[in-house]
Amino acid sequence: MPRKARKPCGYPGCPELIEIGQKYCPVHREKCGEDRPGAAQRGYDGKWRKFRAWYIKTHQPCFCTECLKEGQYVMATDLDHIKTVRDHPELRFDPDNINPLCHRHHSEKTQREDRNPEYRY
Repeated sequence: MPRKARKPCGYPGCPELIEIGQKYCPVHREKCGEDRPGAAQRGYDGKWRKFRAWYIKTHQPCFCTECLKEGQYVMATDLDHIKTVRDHPELRFDPDNINPLCHRHHSEKTQREDRNPEYRY
């Protein structure tokens, strides 16, 4: 019986080949977690969606702050917490702790933070 083709790990930059039906190699499976909680379980529930809609509506035009630094006017689609909710849950709905970003810049920032976590002792 012919062997099925393998595909690269879903973690950005990982060259490890994995079996079809899996998402990550063993090294990244634990880090990324195929059993990762859903958005609502991570705090992005209906209350967050209402806050996000309110923030973008009341801060019109709501441009991505990183794109503005590059001289481009791109509408923000994501809201980033300046101080992370993990470290400062009380600032979850604080408008002063919000940085509007486009999806590209938010994804880049999140990936950068996930690869280089800041440990506090």
